[in-house]
Amino acid sequence: MLIRTLKSLFNRDLNRLKTEIESYSREENIWMIDQFISNSAGNLCLHLIGNLQTYIGAEIGKTGYIRNREAEFALKDIPREILLAQIEDTIGVVENVLDNMNADELDAIYPILVFEEKTTTEYLLVHLTTHLSYHLGQINYHRRLLDLSL
Repeated sequence: MLIRTLKSLFNRDLNRLKTEIESYSREENIWMIDQFISNSAGNLCLHLIGNLQTYIGAEIGKTGYIRNREAEFALKDIPREILLAQIEDTIGVVENVLDNMNADELDAIYPILVFEEKTTTEYLLVHLTTHLSYHLGQINYHRRLLDLSL
């Protein structure tokens, strides 16, 4: 039951992420920052992709993904179409991994230390849904504040 719920939430919010990136009226605004907004929507998008590809894809699904967290915040001006393709790929990875999980795997201790103490895989996956939602809200706000149609 929880696996189905997690799949639904990840799918919903990753598709919302695609919609947010698609909704910028000017592609360059995806990468805009302001004096009080230090992370662009593009960098937050790369961060979400890296996060899910690492903790779900590489660790649980053994996809071989290698994360470069620093690049998630340093890269700039990645074309919108590449971001959208990476989101789509992440949707597929998350769905595939969750499709192949069972309740025993959810109850197991997550293989790497992410927080101060070890957690179950179930806990980490729920955390990842809230992390996605948090940054998705930031991206939505970023778009509404800084995506000025001129």
